[in-house]
Amino acid sequence: MYLANLTWPAIDALPRQTPIIIPIAAVEQHGHHLPVYTDSLLLGEVIRRAEVAAPAQALYAPLQWLGNSDHHIDYPGTLSASPRLYLDLLRNLAENFLAHGFTRLFFLNGHGGNITPAKQAVFELRQKYRDRTDLLLLSAAYWDMAKPEGYVQTDMGHACEWETSMIMALAPNLVVGDPAQLQTVPVHYGFEPAYRGWITKERTPTGHIGQPQFATPEKGEALFALYSAGVVKFIEEIKGWDGHSWL
Repeated sequence: MYLANLTWPAIDALPRQTPIIIPIAAVEQHGHHLPVYTDSLLLGEVIRRAEVAAPAQALYAPLQWLGNSDHHIDYPGTLSASPRLYLDLLRNLAENFLAHGFTRLFFLNGHGGNITPAKQAVFELRQKYRDRTDLLLLSAAYWDMAKPEGYVQTDMGHACEWETSMIMALAPNLVVGDPAQLQTVPVHYGFEPAYRGWITKERTPTGHIGQPQFATPEKGEALFALYSAGVVKFIEEIKGWDGHSWL
């Protein structure tokens, strides 16, 4: 079910244990070959497929296209909310649903820069409502929902083999040039296992990170099928929670 398509009485009639899916993505540079709306396009398609597969399982909030993309701001076309502003935006958005009585909220993420703010928002909300035993507050990226096998890359990059493949499957007219001519940009951060503060332009001259030269539309279709099925399975877990236990 899509919240945007329902009247308020229809929403009010829903059981308050209905899983609320809050999709969060971004508008930011994706190299020379993919559109700035890539993250939002990909998450939107994952959600569309999940909703078609299980339309009555959850309530989907409108996709939030503004993300935390300050690390990409050197590239024109990137639109960003600063990390602390974005954290507060997510907290307030979740509290709207809590005010309406819903108890199971899931930030479904489609952009790497949103991972830390979304986790912190969930953490802070749980501390604020620490006396509530009925709340399930969650955050994960769609690529956490399943583990692809048989690809050159083993992890999500940026405008990489995986993302490029999915755009090639979803909207090939938006792919610029021939990704097969692009070069590998290593995904690793350096100085691991420590987390290193970074901005995108110091890691990649083009804006992509990963191996887009290995992308194909067939891989993209397989990834969409894998991830949307993973989302449906996870929503079933949320729906099956007994409402009070840890696991």
